[in-house]
Amino acid sequence: MKNLEKNYNPKSFEDRIYKEWEDGEYFKAIRDKSKEPFTIVMPPPNVTGNLHMGHALVSTLQDIVIRWKRMSGYSTLWLPGTDHASIATEAKVVQKIRSEGHTKEELGREKFLEEAWDWTRKYGGNIKKQLRKIGVSADWSREAFTLDENLSEAVEEVFVKMYNDGLIYKGEKIVNYCTDCNTSISDAEVDHIDEKGHLWYFDYPLKDGSGKMTIATSRPETMLGDLAVAVDPTDERYTSYVGKTLILPIVGREIPIIADEYVDKEFGTGCVKITPSHDPNDFEVGERHNLGQCIVIENDATISEGYGEYSGLNRFEAREKIVKEMDDLGLLVKIEDIEHAVGHCSRCGTVIEPLVSKQWFVAMETLKKPALEAYKNGELKIIPERFGKIYVNWLENLRDWNISRQLWWGHRIPVYYTEDGEIIVSKTKPDESVYGPVTRDEATLDTWFSSALWPFSTLGWPNEAAEDYKYFFPTNTLITGYDIIMFWVIRMIFSSLYNTGKLPFKTVYLNGIVRDAQGRKMSKSLDNGIDPLDEIEKYGADALRFNLVSGNSPGNDMRYIDTEVKDKRNFANKLWNASRYIFMNLEDDKEYILDRNSLTIEDKWIISRINTLSKDVDRLLNQYEIGIVAKNLYEFIWFEFCDWYIEFTKTRLQNEGKEKDNVLAVLLYSLDKILRLLHPYMPFITEEIYSFLPNIKTEEKIINAKYPIYEEENNYEWEEKAISKLIDAITSIRAQKSELNVPHKNKSKLFVFTESDMTSDIFTRLSENLVSLASLSEVEVIREDRDLENVATIIKDDYKLYLSLEGLIDNEKELKRLNGEKKKIISEIERAKGKLSNEKFTSKAPEKLVNEEKAKVEKYSKMLAEVEKSISEIESKI
Repeated sequence: MKNLEKNYNPKSFEDRIYKEWEDGEYFKAIRDKSKEPFTIVMPPPNVTGNLHMGHALVSTLQDIVIRWKRMSGYSTLWLPGTDHASIATEAKVVQKIRSEGHTKEELGREKFLEEAWDWTRKYGGNIKKQLRKIGVSADWSREAFTLDENLSEAVEEVFVKMYNDGLIYKGEKIVNYCTDCNTSISDAEVDHIDEKGHLWYFDYPLKDGSGKMTIATSRPETMLGDLAVAVDPTDERYTSYVGKTLILPIVGREIPIIADEYVDKEFGTGCVKITPSHDPNDFEVGERHNLGQCIVIENDATISEGYGEYSGLNRFEAREKIVKEMDDLGLLVKIEDIEHAVGHCSRCGTVIEPLVSKQWFVAMETLKKPALEAYKNGELKIIPERFGKIYVNWLENLRDWNISRQLWWGHRIPVYYTEDGEIIVSKTKPDESVYGPVTRDEATLDTWFSSALWPFSTLGWPNEAAEDYKYFFPTNTLITGYDIIMFWVIRMIFSSLYNTGKLPFKTVYLNGIVRDAQGRKMSKSLDNGIDPLDEIEKYGADALRFNLVSGNSPGNDMRYIDTEVKDKRNFANKLWNASRYIFMNLEDDKEYILDRNSLTIEDKWIISRINTLSKDVDRLLNQYEIGIVAKNLYEFIWFEFCDWYIEFTKTRLQNEGKEKDNVLAVLLYSLDKILRLLHPYMPFITEEIYSFLPNIKTEEKIINAKYPIYEEENNYEWEEKAISKLIDAITSIRAQKSELNVPHKNKSKLFVFTESDMTSDIFTRLSENLVSLASLSEVEVIREDRDLENVATIIKDDYKLYLSLEGLIDNEKELKRLNGEKKKIISEIERAKGKLSNEKFTSKAPEKLVNEEKAKVEKYSKMLAEVEKSISEIESKI
């Protein structure tokens, strides 16, 4: 009989197996009308990116779901692809050009784009190769790129449609501007970093000479653009000042004192300088009071012309100079040290400058309403639920979306201008014989504009007759990080509702961030990043995957700890060795058929436990409790199957003939089910071991085997309870002996007291197993409690174990142990009573949970009485 290699070595088969899957087109989605479709679209990583732990986690979660659904009989599509990542890619290409002694302006747009495409072709496939290393079963034949021709057509279609519907307009508003990348950027591309800074307090004199007002600012350079000072309308300190005029120092500009609810009278001096062109909140105040605009900082971060010695200075140079002059004028009141969040460009690290700029915007008021309604009426489900509040809050406060970027790499805006300044929005160049010479808008679209169309543009939309679109859309589940719910998830939802009339997906599963062992976010600056490929090299892809999802709950961050991934490799090794042990007992060309008439209690227990596990796994996966399933599989495979059932079978395997064949049939049945249950989590090792099962044909793969489900014929309720109770008793006896330093091999008598007929029957029928596995001399089941001397008492739910310690135990030690047990029981009683005394818990928690806590109080109270009785008995002997 062929067998596994002696040592578990994932390097020897992981790449081979992935190639077999790809060559056999096992990932390829088939439009089978007899099956229900299940679709996931991959959050497209940047085309120039490298695999990091965040990618590894989200890809593993998606792969688990898609493999489970594939094995469950769905026609599955996991559509992969990459994002052109306009600002990130352009930054890399600009850097390359600069290293060669040129600028992008010198090259011109066309040659620059040639460079960008060369860069993309050279580095763009890197992350796709890396994703394969962790085993993603995506349909690579349908791979998409946001600059693909069909996706670009969809982008232009949407832009023109939205413009014609009055949802896209060009206007002047405050935007995030990176003065180094020289473009406006989205909120998603701004990193808010806590920094030490200062708050400068300046006096602004009243024009009539009657006094002054003190304002505070963290950006003194912007005072050159102040157009008002605002106070809270209810602030009695300044009621008489409203309507008066101030003289802006240095500039000499007359500015009004206005009242606006935006001002918090409790903060600072209660007086706020208003600079509409350089602060988003000030911009809105300025709109309400018709203050106009006054741009004093240019796109290159220098002070505008017309400000004397400040003009042309860098914004931070101007800051120092202004503070000094205000001090010289006697108008600097004080300086406070502060720590505040400062926006930086996520690509180059430059401090972001809020600037008024003429850009293209999407009007959000109409678009956001259906997206809000879809969640509020339950059509859209967000996991975990707490992120629903973030979703609603962000949509309700959503401002118009700046979609234009001053970049060359990306989707160029389909807008043309005539010599007269007429705007023509068109997917094709207007007829110049009709309009005269036209020029195209230089700007490109925000990357999020194209990725917002990802769930339907990748399936063939706007061609609604496209077969993939008709069959696979809407998609089912989106799995992505919670950090982009505002930037990508919400935009996909309102874009899909607007363009297709349908939600792009029914469920949004949000995973957390993978942090280092200390709980810090992985970053280049901290040099604490962990390369998933290095971990795969050391431990294998299966160990990495299983570690990432074990104990991981939706929306919660996790710590990546090296000892834990080692443990998952040990788990894989445990499964490997158990499988090898089974195979070494098989005979060539022998068929092992499960004979239900020959099953022992232990056989029925393991079959029933697998059946119950299958039911629990199905329930939990449907609730997207992927981490809990991983924990349950780990504990069942390691402890119940490997440590217990295989141990139960060792004596029977030493026999020959029917008895051995029967137990091997159960072992093979169990291993087959276990491998299938585990496959979505650890695809490589399960595929490799599966290929060694007898009666598996060469072309058969676990990847498309049937996923285990609950079957009534495999429900052996009595046996499942019996062996589980036996294992619990054995484990408790072993632990008791260890705690009392009694050698395991030292045998003594065990008394089992129970008032339950079922429990009495279990221990009577399994007494031989108990004697053998707990190293006892004999077992006596008693139905009336006795006053037994010199015994260790173990109290369980509906029975007590009295382990005779005649000549083996020190009463002083046993008393100490029982007092420790008493302390634990009292703690449990207090915890349960504390919950029940909490009115919020009793009034809001489900009745089932409340009853469970009441039952715990009753159970532990009985246990406490028993322990106290045992303590009293020992104390009487000392």
